[in-house]
Amino acid sequence: MKSIVKQFNKKTAFTLVELLTVMTIVVILFSLLVPSLNMVRRYAKRVKQNAQFHSIAAGLALFDGEFDGYPPSDPCDTAGSDYCGAMKLCEAMVGQDLLGVHENTIFRQDGTDGSVDLYPTFSDPLTVADRENLKARKGPYVPVERVTVCAMQDLYSGVGSFDVNSVVLCDEYSRVRNLKTGKKVGMPILYYKADISKTFHDSTNMDQSIYASADNQELVDLALPWDAAFNHLIATSGTAPDGSTADWEIFYSDKYEICDDKITSIARPKNADSYILISAGFDGVYGTEDDVFNFPD
Repeated sequence: MKSIVKQFNKKTAFTLVELLTVMTIVVILFSLLVPSLNMVRRYAKRVKQNAQFHSIAAGLALFDGEFDGYPPSDPCDTAGSDYCGAMKLCEAMVGQDLLGVHENTIFRQDGTDGSVDLYPTFSDPLTVADRENLKARKGPYVPVERVTVCAMQDLYSGVGSFDVNSVVLCDEYSRVRNLKTGKKVGMPILYYKADISKTFHDSTNMDQSIYASADNQELVDLALPWDAAFNHLIATSGTAPDGSTADWEIFYSDKYEICDDKITSIARPKNADSYILISAGFDGVYGTEDDVFNFPD
């Protein structure tokens, strides 16, 4: 009887070779599956990012209708403070306090029109002045619950010459840990307004270019939030993840997709009469091949 039981147990047990064979097959299948899953994940994120750009485009169209023009994207405000295109885009879409942009805005970093505070801290209960201020708000032009707004101090450990409270819209690629909430958010969306008085897009004569890399250069020059030693590819002396190097002139090069390749007689950018939005893409680095723009690939 005992020998029969032993024989039965011996027949139903797996040998070490069989286990190793199964494990090897599982590892091979997993290694084949992971790249496919990553591709699907990247594609899904890109679709989501394009949808966000469509929402912002709709918001900018509404802003244009109300203010008779798109928001500016200059690197500084009228007082000379650093207040770049990404920050002006955020103010135009949701206001500096997410309650809408004030009808008298001149896009100053301090939130004033030069004398009056357009984005005050409201009292409880609201005063007459508070109510008048809220009546003067337009928008928000994008649903606040569908976009991520972050203060610079919540994204970067050091914000350079920017005000720590300046806010930006973040893209859909959640790579950065918000220093305030601990949740992962995306990188700031870069915004460039076209100067329709200009005719081309060329680094050799940037003063005459339709789009100016300087509009967001101070922001791009900041290190990656998760790597203080890293420079973006379109920042001075940037280094790509693959080790290749370039400087900010990539913003004007054919490799960066801004130029319209159908026009060969002159370096003419896409969206030459409106604006450009740029997401840093899956890798979180501005100036690499996976960056997402608001125009078709």
